Amino acid sequence: MSDTILVIGNKRYSSWSLRGWLAARLSGLDFTEVLVPLYRADTPERLKEVNPKAPPKVPSLLIGDNAIWDTLAICEYLAERFPEAKLWPEDTFTRAHARSVVAEMHSSFAALRDHIPMDLSKHLAYEAQPADVAADIARICEIWRQCRADYSAAGPYLFGQISVADVFFAPVLVRFHSRSIPLDDVCQAYFDTLWALLEFVDWRSAAEKEEWVITDYGPK
Repeated sequence: MSDTILVIGNKRYSSWSLRGWLAARLSGLDFTEVLVPLYRADTPERLKEVNPKAPPKVPSLLIGDNAIWDTLAICEYLAERFPEAKLWPEDTFTRAHARSVVAEMHSSFAALRDHIPMDLSKHLAYEAQPADVAADIARICEIWRQCRADYSAAGPYLFGQISVADVFFAPVLVRFHSRSIPLDDVCQAYFDTLWALLEFVDWRSAAEKEEWVITDYGPK
């Protein structure tokens, strides 16, 4: 058992856990996964038991006696510890662009988050979205199109090779899939590429086997 523990929530629902877990897998970190079911009365207590130095949120890393929380902080730690994984682009300005995109995803798109929570058990027929949700979707697609226009020669991901930027948009794919959001050809091609990422497939396969179901999770 590794002395590094990654604490996550339900794989079906926890978008931030997905980001932290993907980054850990892509970095090559040797870790033990501990899943604490969310939205239960004892969830905060159980999270504190597993990682007492971190707030009762997911994901968090426990590395010996040291704790790291917040998904972006975890990603930055992994990028520094495993530079060979190249979780950020090597070029200075490309890296700054990627960090800008990640920061926007980290702090924005509240309407999308509120109206279409991550839920891997749903795949509903498309319905028109409220104006603020549609605006968030349009902005995300604008980011994807711009990145693919600028970096397509370097590879199929947002900045060519897989990076923290793709990690941060992975839960968005689940949100889009759950409501059958239509995409143009460029965005659909990017969607298909990231959806097929082996680590992402592993996460979704594990989510399908989870026994915990939250029946009132998010809008119907």
